[in-house]
Amino acid sequence: MPAHDPRTFTVYSWNVNGIRAVIKKNLFQPFLAAHRPDVLCLQETKAERGQVEIDVPGYHEHWNSAAKKGYSGTAIFSRTEPRSVVLGFPDDFAKRFTFADELERDAADEGRVITAEFERFYVVTVYTPNAKDDLSRLALRHRHWDPAFLAWCLHLQQTKPVIFCGDLNVAHTELDLANPKPNRGKKGFTTEEREGFQNFVDAGFVDTLRLFKQGNGHYTWWSHFANSRARNIGWRIDYVMVSPALKDAVIAADIHADVLGSDHCPVSITLDLAKLG
Repeated sequence: MPAHDPRTFTVYSWNVNGIRAVIKKNLFQPFLAAHRPDVLCLQETKAERGQVEIDVPGYHEHWNSAAKKGYSGTAIFSRTEPRSVVLGFPDDFAKRFTFADELERDAADEGRVITAEFERFYVVTVYTPNAKDDLSRLALRHRHWDPAFLAWCLHLQQTKPVIFCGDLNVAHTELDLANPKPNRGKKGFTTEEREGFQNFVDAGFVDTLRLFKQGNGHYTWWSHFANSRARNIGWRIDYVMVSPALKDAVIAADIHADVLGSDHCPVSITLDLAKLG
């Protein structure tokens, strides 16, 4: 087990695609013990806390589960107790936006966001709605969800810098998926979804992986079909983004493709605390 370095701060993000399944495979706690993140952000937990048999000594837990059982959901585990935690969007903020799609499924009730306030920054975990194969949720994402989440992060940033991470369900550029041409216009690689991501970049948020790694081949999700993971035929749809004020403090950004248990793998950043303003 690696020693914890008090000079750095690590944030990990992992779409576990069902935390009960990962725990049942005996893959979650070994991951936690091996990597020892200061903050671990989870997406697609698909469970309420009472449904999960897990002991995470040394961590404070905050869960935001979907109203629909076994669906979506996020969680944050942190070594330091956050100063404050917001589950979802606050009511006074959320009323500015519409989160229901054409089928009246309300994304605001799907446990998709947790905001944890720490001394020097916020950490936000997000599980962005999937546009769906038939693109039935594309309008929800493009017109409502992505603008709302960006507005929320910018609102937080007025107080202190923001780290937001999670499954954003989009490959930003052609370098972020193995087969861009046949996937143009399909879920995860539509013009609208890519524009939504670009709006974060245009607002100043930094895609931390691209500070250290360029080109393609850096993927975080693989289809279960055609031995895609072993062949690294994947997509990069999981990100850690930071406010501009944190950019110089990011000393590493990694994809942990060797961590199994989900069709996604964890991603992480390491901050040098001495470089924080």
